[in-house]
Amino acid sequence: MTNQNTAAEKPLFLSEILGRKVVWNGKKIGRLDDIVIQETGAVPEVTAITVSRSFGYKSLLIPWPDVDLAEREVNVRMDSLESREKDDFDGLVLLQDHILDKKIVDMEDHEVEVVYDVRLSRRGDKLYVSDVDCSRYRFLHRIGLKRLANFINRLAATLADEPISWKYVQPLSQELGRFSGSLKLNVLKEKLHEIHPVDLADILEEMEHEQRLAIFNELGVEKASDTLEEIEPRVQREIIESIGDEKAADLIDEMTPAQAADVLSVLPAAEADDIMALMDEKEHVEKIESIMDEHDKDLADFATDSIITFPPNTTVAEVFQLFRKIAADKDIIWYLYIVSEDDRLLGLVNYHTVLRADPGQRLEEIMVTSVKSLNLKDTLKEAEEMFERYSFRAIPVLDDNDVLQGVIPYRDVMRLKHNYA
Repeated sequence: MTNQNTAAEKPLFLSEILGRKVVWNGKKIGRLDDIVIQETGAVPEVTAITVSRSFGYKSLLIPWPDVDLAEREVNVRMDSLESREKDDFDGLVLLQDHILDKKIVDMEDHEVEVVYDVRLSRRGDKLYVSDVDCSRYRFLHRIGLKRLANFINRLAATLADEPISWKYVQPLSQELGRFSGSLKLNVLKEKLHEIHPVDLADILEEMEHEQRLAIFNELGVEKASDTLEEIEPRVQREIIESIGDEKAADLIDEMTPAQAADVLSVLPAAEADDIMALMDEKEHVEKIESIMDEHDKDLADFATDSIITFPPNTTVAEVFQLFRKIAADKDIIWYLYIVSEDDRLLGLVNYHTVLRADPGQRLEEIMVTSVKSLNLKDTLKEAEEMFERYSFRAIPVLDDNDVLQGVIPYRDVMRLKHNYA
């Protein structure tokens, strides 16, 4: 079984396995015709292969544990050919018959992609289906134009699109027969929390408006807010206009002032004003309005106080105990800010340092004391220059007495679509 464990890091594609000669006792007995899978966990497991033979001979069904997948051939073990003969494969899920070249449709049955290949991954002696590949790159490989695919891909990286993970494909029916339908994307309510907002934004942008709205309305407030930030302006505008001002106000309340200003700026001024009028925190609204006003750019308006602070004598063990609860609703979670009783900034610790520290160590023992910071009197241009120079994820903002006033996140200054800086 050594061949199943070699080159585990190299991607394995269905199209490159199909048609390989199958060898038993040193003799060729046919060719690998298909791969059988069973959905027993998060991703399907390969349970057997089917072998086609010359005309007049029955096909073979060989369990995966009796298969050695070599570089150019497939070696199998069995007592006799007759013991593995099979009249039909009804009730089995076959990758070539049931998956390859089938359409992928979304939950509303709109066509999204076509499956040009299936990606497999080895884990020990087992083989699993990890993704369906809908890229033009794999299509060109399939039809024998590998050199052309590689040449074009060097010119246009978008040719090799990201594959679609099997966990976003709905389970297949076991009563398939010779399946001729489509696969369905499993973008359902119970799965949405698993998808990163950036990825979810990409999915929503590709959908028709009604489909997009149906998915978006299934999101919780925090996930919807994070996803809305990542969506392109045209789609942001369509979603906000469809969900109504009250829900839009709830989502924008979850954002930092700069993120909120970025989203609201895609709307007509009157609509943005209507939404801000419904928001709860007036100080939050004032910061957003200040950022949106090109003539009044106060650095404090970009700072968020949704951060994690600890006193210096807090132990690492106490951080572990409290972190999940404290970080649940914070904007900045990758830095811990160490402050005195009067909120003066004493130092900071990033979470990587905390993870490596001894549980008994106090934060004052592992914190960085020479912290780069901004003053309330500094300009946005100075904040931009500091981000470019040091590549921080966030920069604290202090007053003249070193009292922590908040933190400016990188994206709020550097990734604003409008050049406030």
